[in-house]
Amino acid sequence: MEIWIWVLEFHPVDELNTISIDGSGYVIAAFIGYLIILFGIGIYSARFSSEGISEFFIGGRKMNRLVVALSAVVSGRSAWLLLGVTGMAYAQGASALWAAVGYIVVEWFLFMYYARRLRQFSERYDCITVPDFFAERFDDKSGSLRITLVVIFLVFMVSYVSSQFVAGGKAFASSFGITQNMGVFLSAAIILLYTVLGGFMAVSLTDTIQAFFMIIALVFLPIIAIYDMGGWSVVMNELRLQDTAFVDPTALGFGAFIGFIGIGLGSPGNPHILSRYMSIDDAKQLKYAAVVGTIWNVLMAGGAILIGLVGRAYFPEVDMLPASDTENLYPLLAQNQLHPILFGVVIASIFAAIMSTADSQLLVAASSVVRDIYDKLLKKDEEIPQKKLVLYSRIVVVLLVAISLVFGLVAQNIVFWLVLFAWAGLGASIGPTSILALYWKKTTKAGVIAGLLTGTAVTIIWYFVPVLKNNLYELIPAFTLSLLATWGVSKITQTPEKLEEHFEEMTKE
Repeated sequence: MEIWIWVLEFHPVDELNTISIDGSGYVIAAFIGYLIILFGIGIYSARFSSEGISEFFIGGRKMNRLVVALSAVVSGRSAWLLLGVTGMAYAQGASALWAAVGYIVVEWFLFMYYARRLRQFSERYDCITVPDFFAERFDDKSGSLRITLVVIFLVFMVSYVSSQFVAGGKAFASSFGITQNMGVFLSAAIILLYTVLGGFMAVSLTDTIQAFFMIIALVFLPIIAIYDMGGWSVVMNELRLQDTAFVDPTALGFGAFIGFIGIGLGSPGNPHILSRYMSIDDAKQLKYAAVVGTIWNVLMAGGAILIGLVGRAYFPEVDMLPASDTENLYPLLAQNQLHPILFGVVIASIFAAIMSTADSQLLVAASSVVRDIYDKLLKKDEEIPQKKLVLYSRIVVVLLVAISLVFGLVAQNIVFWLVLFAWAGLGASIGPTSILALYWKKTTKAGVIAGLLTGTAVTIIWYFVPVLKNNLYELIPAFTLSLLATWGVSKITQTPEKLEEHFEEMTKE
């Protein structure tokens, strides 16, 4: 059975039937209000983020527990949740909930255990980036480990950011009737402005605001739609008439079940999530963040799945959706159920999901260039003023936006197949290696490099072999083999005694 792992599927604008908007002035006003909030946060954060590279990339390790909790969960979801999961639930029914269970459970464990150890180590050894952590943990004087990580980051992050720009273009085109390319430019410009101005603080604060936009839209829309249809029993009866599988959460094969649950394995390998853990002001507050983040994850996922189920009852034929595209369900249902001002909030929530991921990935990619290549390798023997590093970081963000923009406009097919496994590639390469680095003192640098390369290679190979991909999501085998490669190579390579002592010191409370 083919496993349906939803990511955004984009269509040229002339294939999209734009959603007509009654009261479009209200919608535009609500959306402009949302943008004003984003830009205001960017301006507010600019002075703090200009103080140094730590402030620009991880908020100086001074971020509030609520901000860390919400920004961590929404930066990991992107438009995949609002458009992809709603479309998945529309097509497959209640079994789509397993796609959310995996990442919700994994991220709770990350908050509770993994995050605290990473936060303590990063402060003790002044680690600003994930490559910083690896380089310090394994005494990477040659820079080979750092360079390997940076290459993996840039390959996946640029394609990921490009896909978010194109997703923004699609949302602009379907919501406001402009061309998709113009929408891509607008998405890039909005994200660039507040990210360059405010750095990590602006990104985290806007993510927190965007978390509220997303929760309001995802929770209230299905409640209103269910009430409008006559109640939950009416919705369920309609779904049963179409296909009893729509109301059966177990109506999927074993391979599909494992694939859905396995989505969560990507979380410990995506550095834009890990940077949130490193930024919190007090590691003890991560338990609070675990509770808040888990509640938010459950509510958002539950809302997305309910939207898909109610949408199936409301629009029983896929031909009733614009361009027969299930990913247009969310805005179409909102347009049919909500006042134009609230519909504006829904449109804002789509952009919130897109921006909360793209801005975080831009910072991670920029930090890998400025901190890990320029500061730690090219200029490692020089003392560079912090304000100069911040300036260079802002320039690199602009350059990365330009590269991602061009990539998104002229190489869309490449972007699309890359984003299918970007989450898997990062999760499979960095996830198992970072877990072993944090919890197994005999992990070696050679083992980590083997795991990084194995996870990346298996992800790509598995994706391009149809008989493999159609039976199991590539993240599962890639993560497993990366873990085994890291363990196996570490077992046959000697761990320097000083690194074992370093590990003991690192893990002391």
